[in-house]
Amino acid sequence: MARLHADGVELAYDQRVVARELTVEIPDESFTVIVGPNACGKSTLLRALARMLEPRTGAVYLDGAQISALPSKEVARRLGLLPQSPTAPDGITVADLVSRGRYPHQKLLRQWSRTDADVVAAAMAATGVADLSLRLVDELSGGQRQRVWLAMALAQETPILLLDEPTTYLDIAHQLEVLDLCAELHERENRTLVAVLHDLNHACRYATHLIAMKAGEVVAEGTPGEIVTVELVEEVFGLPCQVVPDPETSTPLVIPAARARRRAAAAV
Repeated sequence: MARLHADGVELAYDQRVVARELTVEIPDESFTVIVGPNACGKSTLLRALARMLEPRTGAVYLDGAQISALPSKEVARRLGLLPQSPTAPDGITVADLVSRGRYPHQKLLRQWSRTDADVVAAAMAATGVADLSLRLVDELSGGQRQRVWLAMALAQETPILLLDEPTTYLDIAHQLEVLDLCAELHERENRTLVAVLHDLNHACRYATHLIAMKAGEVVAEGTPGEIVTVELVEEVFGLPCQVVPDPETSTPLVIPAARARRRAAAAV
């Protein structure tokens, strides 16, 4: 089995059930992207994989053990998470926040080291926030804060990294910068990445493994080239479209139908 997988989980918030009997396997060393319409359960699934939401039934497994049974610090050394709307403590600087990514590696007899400092510096450089190191996080723009949080996740140095909508608040250029960085981490360091993305074309361009969800169920999974078709996009998103090769990458490129055709389709 893959290092990270969910087996027959039921996911719910209070009385609202989001998914039933959901089984998902994250291929090792993949860049897996989860896509689907709003409220389909993709972020809920990511929260369960990160041990932030305990399944009512079934279980999530990490390295062959139920993730709920592992010590928190042990999980944090193997699996990192960039949540959708993280909140920083008041008055904390960028450097201090990124440094918190090293907490899982601290021990009673091994506190801050030169290695920790080097990892933090490299994470800030990779995400383009090194020049913000002395700034307060709450003074930054939304895009800057998002890159700082990504730097903290990188500083954690986990073999598996989960990202819930990592391009939120970013303009198109910075969206691509963040996704390029994720792709480099996957390719250069063989990290397993799992991201929730709203932009299907970004998902097709960057994912090595794609999971399409609708109403709490996995509708299709595989490489973007294998599963992204006109029929799938219409089934999952209700969007009439064309799917053509991306002229830059040859991955599927989804072109929504013009307004008149969408209206005609909706009227049928």
